[in-house]
Amino acid sequence: MEQLKRMALFATVVQRGSMVGAAEALGMSPSAVSQQIRRLEEVVGVSLLHRTTRKLTLTEAGAVFYDSCRQIVELAQQAEQHLAEQREAPVGELRVAAPVGFSGPLLCEALAPLLNSHAGLKLSLFFQDEQIDLIEARIDLAIRAGRQEDSTLVARHVADWRMLLCVAPSYLARVGWPGEPRQLLGLDWISLNQERSQHLILHGPDGAQQRLRLESRIFCNNILAVRQFTLEGMGVSLQPEPEVRDLLASGQLLSLLPDWQVEPLGLYIVTPRRDAQPAKVRYAIEALRRHLSRS
Repeated sequence: MEQLKRMALFATVVQRGSMVGAAEALGMSPSAVSQQIRRLEEVVGVSLLHRTTRKLTLTEAGAVFYDSCRQIVELAQQAEQHLAEQREAPVGELRVAAPVGFSGPLLCEALAPLLNSHAGLKLSLFFQDEQIDLIEARIDLAIRAGRQEDSTLVARHVADWRMLLCVAPSYLARVGWPGEPRQLLGLDWISLNQERSQHLILHGPDGAQQRLRLESRIFCNNILAVRQFTLEGMGVSLQPEPEVRDLLASGQLLSLLPDWQVEPLGLYIVTPRRDAQPAKVRYAIEALRRHLSRS
């Protein structure tokens, strides 16, 4: 590292034409500059400069060496410029992971304006309900649901989504409408949970609360599959309200026990723990925060 510093100093001496000029540019004393140049010549084993009382001139070896030093300094300056660009404006590839339920319009609506405003930004999306290793997959940010306990990540809470007990009209035509929570025990359940049994807490009128242990008939590791089985009239499932809003409005799905509320689903934007985030991540977090909190 010290040698690289001396090479940059040498390039500055040549560009400024004197030790004094280089010292002024670098905030050093002329004697300190001269000492570093002598040390550089000792290390490389050749004379790099002809010194006279009036000016400095390059030796033949010095001219060749200066060309390499100049390129190194230019590359370092370019690297700093690229970092500054990433710090100040959204550029480069933004890698985002999200549950498969976000493969619909939600994520597109949130990030499309950002892409339209910044031509230098590229987007790569990774959809899966299982949690992905952000570091190994080089993910810039992830959208995750439920409590976040990984202390190696930074989790920003952005919204609480209502969870609804959803069912197709064809299923209710067979089994009838449940009038109170206990009747849910006799229904067929379609679950995203990896366990066949799941605990459901319902909050009702006047502070009433019901805790139910439900046995799943169908288990899927993909929310879209859970939703499709529900639409086909195979049973009841828990669905995030923003993702099924259109299906409810069209009557393809119905919401059970509207007077009883399920625990909301916490939504988080998660990033690796870093001291500073590039502009592309900061801008994306703000765009997602605004859109998801309104959903």
